[in-house]
Amino acid sequence: MSPGLVPIPDPEVTTSVRTVWISDLHLGTPGCQAGPLLDFLRQYECRTLYLVGDIIDGWQLRRSWYWPQAHNDVVQKILRKARKGTRVVFVPGNHDEFARRYVEHNFGGVDVHEDCVHTTVDGRRLWVTHGDLFDGVIQCARWLAVAGDIAYETTLRFNRHLNRFRARLGMPYWSLSRYLKLKVKRAVSYVCAFEEAVAREVRRRGLDGVVCGHIHQAEIRDIGGVLYCNDGDWVESLTALVEHHDGRLEIVDWSDRLGAQPATTNRPLLDEAPVLSSAD
Repeated sequence: MSPGLVPIPDPEVTTSVRTVWISDLHLGTPGCQAGPLLDFLRQYECRTLYLVGDIIDGWQLRRSWYWPQAHNDVVQKILRKARKGTRVVFVPGNHDEFARRYVEHNFGGVDVHEDCVHTTVDGRRLWVTHGDLFDGVIQCARWLAVAGDIAYETTLRFNRHLNRFRARLGMPYWSLSRYLKLKVKRAVSYVCAFEEAVAREVRRRGLDGVVCGHIHQAEIRDIGGVLYCNDGDWVESLTALVEHHDGRLEIVDWSDRLGAQPATTNRPLLDEAPVLSSAD
């Protein structure tokens, strides 16, 4: 977007923020929550929209083609935002690693970058990266990662059937896979190790913080003086990270709009004590 150009207001939009980060949409899989995601994109207007990897699930599409109209609607909505003046930046992840061949190119108004640095309105420099480079499983044993991906899809398939049954009983949406990751000690240890590894690289680069995805665990917290932000995903948690016009960072939990209960309550606003953060 040219300097000084303000995005054209969208009549569907009711919430304006400076920046939005979303990742791990996994378009092309049955687990993608495309409907709620489209509602979120309609609700929020921003100057810059970061797509922080795993937007399209190339792994799944190579195994079996799945692309309903709702997934196409999400892509069209993002492109429409780009046409109307929003700067859209795509940082590929491991599931859409095919796009890494096209870094520094622009497609339909979407800039593709290996990674980038975002400067908040109050001057903090945040490294934007998907995060898979810090996943030892992905880097050292790709076959194991693919096997884990298949097991993950199986869990999600079971979870869809479970939630259809819960819906008939008038019960809210519940994520089995998110519950398991929060309860299994090894998974919790992995998340902590991942976050520490990312924070170390941020310190090495001399930056103030990071925004990443990959582990499907939305969070804002300080790690030894490094601002760690994970925008979550649109398969399990239905979350995004936003920067308000005054520089505040917040996790927007869209599952609240569906009547679901968030799995964690440690999602603070930047520079505040740990409290539950909800969408405006």
